[in-house]
Amino acid sequence: MPYNDPLKQKTYQRQWQRQRRLLTSGGSKVLHEPENVKTAIGLLSVLAGLIREVLTDKEGDIYLKARTAGYLISIGLKAVETADLESRLTSLENKVFGGET
Repeated sequence: MPYNDPLKQKTYQRQWQRQRRLLTSGGSKVLHEPENVKTAIGLLSVLAGLIREVLTDKEGDIYLKARTAGYLISIGLKAVETADLESRLTSLENKVFGGET
């Protein structure tokens, strides 16, 4: 439905897209708030759960699931590198400062 007012058109399109996404995805999945996302290791556990959910989901297109899992795995690789750096830096700080961090 065309609108003369661009703001009304944008609002309508946004609402239509939200409803369409809810209908196509079933709208039944709820993402839980992660408890420990302050460290890279905490984020890795969240990513592991998300990857597990994507791969074990019975619904959906196999190509979409593969693309989503690949994207999450690439983020996980970066988080692993960060977690490794974080633990190495903490170890180095403990050696330099004598455990007073």
